[in-house]
Amino acid sequence: MRSDGPAMAAPEESLRKRKTGRSDPEPESPPAPGRDTAGSPAHLHAGTFWLTRIVLLKALAFVYFVAFLVAFHQNKQLIGDRGLLPCRAYLRSVQQYFQGRLGWEALSYAPTILWLMDWSDMNSNLDLLALLGLGVSSFVLITGCANMLLMAALWGLYMSLVNVGQIWYSFGWESQLLETGFLGIFLCPLWTLSRLPRHTPTSRIVLWGFRWLIFRIMLGAGLIKIRGDRCWRDLTCMDFHYETQPVPNPMAYYLHRSPWWFHRFETLSNHFIELLVPFFLFLGRRACMVHGVLQILFQAVLIVSGNLSFLNWLTMVPSLACFDDAALGFLFPSSPGSLKDRVLRMQRETRGTQPEPRFGSVVRRAANVSLGVLLAWLSVPVVLNLLSSRQVMNTSFNPLRIVNTYGAFGSITKERTEVVLQGTASPNASAPDAVWEDYEFKCKPGDPSRRPCLISPYHYRLDWLMWFAAFQTYEHNEWILRLAGKLLAGDTEALSLLAHSPFEGRPPPRWVRGEHYRYKFSRPGGSHASQGKWWVRKRIGVYFPPLSLEELRAYFRDRGEPLPEPL
Repeated sequence: MRSDGPAMAAPEESLRKRKTGRSDPEPESPPAPGRDTAGSPAHLHAGTFWLTRIVLLKALAFVYFVAFLVAFHQNKQLIGDRGLLPCRAYLRSVQQYFQGRLGWEALSYAPTILWLMDWSDMNSNLDLLALLGLGVSSFVLITGCANMLLMAALWGLYMSLVNVGQIWYSFGWESQLLETGFLGIFLCPLWTLSRLPRHTPTSRIVLWGFRWLIFRIMLGAGLIKIRGDRCWRDLTCMDFHYETQPVPNPMAYYLHRSPWWFHRFETLSNHFIELLVPFFLFLGRRACMVHGVLQILFQAVLIVSGNLSFLNWLTMVPSLACFDDAALGFLFPSSPGSLKDRVLRMQRETRGTQPEPRFGSVVRRAANVSLGVLLAWLSVPVVLNLLSSRQVMNTSFNPLRIVNTYGAFGSITKERTEVVLQGTASPNASAPDAVWEDYEFKCKPGDPSRRPCLISPYHYRLDWLMWFAAFQTYEHNEWILRLAGKLLAGDTEALSLLAHSPFEGRPPPRWVRGEHYRYKFSRPGGSHASQGKWWVRKRIGVYFPPLSLEELRAYFRDRGEPLPEPL
């Protein structure tokens, strides 16, 4: 309690003040910044989204960084000059389809900056796009600030890669990142590089664009499950999912052995999160935040239980739009001059007042309204697809992939099969004494004794496609024959996609074949596990027969591609 003057102070109080050298503040002294009149830390008010924008930009930049890192490490091997599916050949086929002209039709069919670049060294072009993306996303991730130009650059760079990536970029999270990145452009001011651009508050239309995105993602995923596979309706899908998902991680090994009632609980929880929780978005601030918390926790559980690329990390991003500054304030320090303190000052200055109209504000408002109209218009076929009994998932209805339809695991495979590539140096592939040795991939199951990998949010595109190839035939996946040809030639770029070649330091094999195996998790504590085996495998048969470079000559010639030469 502050004394009214020296004459009224108790002797002990006066002595204590003299010893510590403290004195009472003057009555006119203002309260310390970021604190209320009682001296306790002040709380941010609900309804503003300055800090929300910073968190959204950093989260989106993180996903962009991972995506461009994957592109930088793998694009040359997959779509480069000597890649499995060269993007130069793809662009030429698009050009030929439109009578050899580079016009609006070709540009709109495959929007990419590569149309405007020199095709003589496509590897350098791909590296340039990836490095530019890494640089810009790193800046936004570190600083938490961006403008429309930087976010548009990230979106354009990644779209340029997706639209020439062919089957390697055919997954739903590519379109989801482009749609999320497009909304991120409108989060920012046009020019200013400031974390708190005073004259550019976060647009409510853009925030609702993010909320509309997460609503469609989750509801689409829930509906495709209910409509797609009976096991989602009888609650048995989780009995198989951990073992048969594309790239299991170590936790999946243990979760697969959970009790049956736990798997039923998981499936029911999945339906609740995907089919009911999305509607919380429209029930007010608190319900919206509950939605955000549940969705982020749900994605975190999925991250722990499997390697689904950066999909789950990306799905967290639009959920952040459910929280305002008051909800996210705990993430920021409260020291004087901090971001949180500056937001509090701005809230106090603008509370109850109407900002003066500025030309820039009017232009931005018009742009945001136009964005809302565009999103509504492009959402029409997406909503019709959600309502349709023939719902499709992970589909784009426009070449720029601004508004898309999503879904995941509409059907669950009940058995896990794998393609194991093998090579031999024997001159006769049919000889009984021919020794066939396995190639080991980066992450997909191969050697039964190898522990499942843990890589999320990173992504090995070839490993993921090998999962699809295993329950199809090689005729449906011709790229696997190209891979076989490159292994026969000892191609270093192709070999860099693998974890181990049995012919390292030796001449390339004379023959390569594909063997088909059925894989099951070993039982913890069982005989196979005691031998250090995570998997138990059984041969099904031949996936593709032994091939030599000479036998592949006609295959490459018919497609106008040069036969890989042994190194």
